[in-house]
Amino acid sequence: MKVHYINILLFELPLNILIYNQRNHKNTTHHTPKISTTRLLCECELYAPANYDNDPQMKAVMENYNRQTSDRFKEYDERMKTTRQKCKDKCDKEIQKIILKDKLEKELMDKFATLDTDIQSDAIPSCVCEKSIADKMEKGCLRCGYGLGSVAPMIGLTGAVAVNAWKTAELAAAKAAAIAEGAAKGAIAGNAQGMEVVINFLKYWGVDVLIPKIYETFVATNRYADVTTIAGAIAEKHAQNCAILANGSSANGPMCETFGVKFGLMHAVTHSPIGGPANIEIPQKINELAEEATEAADAAAKAAEKSATAAAIKTSTEAIETTSYNWYTTIGYSITAILIIVLIMVIIYKILRYRRKKKMKKKLQYIKLLEE
Repeated sequence: MKVHYINILLFELPLNILIYNQRNHKNTTHHTPKISTTRLLCECELYAPANYDNDPQMKAVMENYNRQTSDRFKEYDERMKTTRQKCKDKCDKEIQKIILKDKLEKELMDKFATLDTDIQSDAIPSCVCEKSIADKMEKGCLRCGYGLGSVAPMIGLTGAVAVNAWKTAELAAAKAAAIAEGAAKGAIAGNAQGMEVVINFLKYWGVDVLIPKIYETFVATNRYADVTTIAGAIAEKHAQNCAILANGSSANGPMCETFGVKFGLMHAVTHSPIGGPANIEIPQKINELAEEATEAADAAAKAAEKSATAAAIKTSTEAIETTSYNWYTTIGYSITAILIIVLIMVIIYKILRYRRKKKMKKKLQYIKLLEE
């Protein structure tokens, strides 16, 4: 193989010289001595046997291949021998079992043929296939224990899921009801606070004394927001009750003066008119009173709604938690009772099974003695 590589490398030298000369054709051409043509490997038969028979590397490769192949075949033969031996041993055991079974059947048939048949019917115990009350009870206990044992986990699982779903739904409903209840209580508290503010200002201004009918009608409505509707009536009644007579005095002088001072219509000392006309100042004061009452009512309503909602949610949650806890306890007690019943059934089944096996063993021993 080394000869082939050397030949290929020798072929590269003339090719490089040719490229170099062609690239520099304008330069002066140098005369070089003629190089003898080398015969390449590709002109020969590449796969001829003569090229590999005398090659030491190829011989080593072939020998290594043959040796490894022979080792693999030997290992395969060894494994096949082991497998064949195992199969043969297994088949021999099966054959021996069949032969032994046939032999035992033949011996038993011979013994039964020579056995004395003059045996009374009461000397042989009852048939094994005959079912007694104990056998029936054993099977009944087994079925009952199996059924209850499989039902108990399902009861616990479905019961817990149902209680949890009920609890979630009840909590959501209780929260919604608590919010509605809080809103209602907040509205009531807000209206009460607003009425308190309006009534205090009306009393301070003297409306309950100067114009009692309007005051009582408004208080009877129990709606603080309606105070703006009585502003015009207050101004009109004030004009009628505090009208100045021809002699320069008023029929309700002291009350009108107090009303005017507190409303800002008169000076506190001189009682001279100040500000705008009464029909403008009174509605303006009433509107300011309505805004102040609204602010106080909103604050009271929010506080009352928040506290009422929290209290209702707490009460409902405690009731629902108590109910769900009782249901969980009931489910737990039921499962415990079922498990106790299953345990008793299993114990009875084990006792009856042990007694049946013991009785069967005695019967088989008695039959074996009779056969011998």
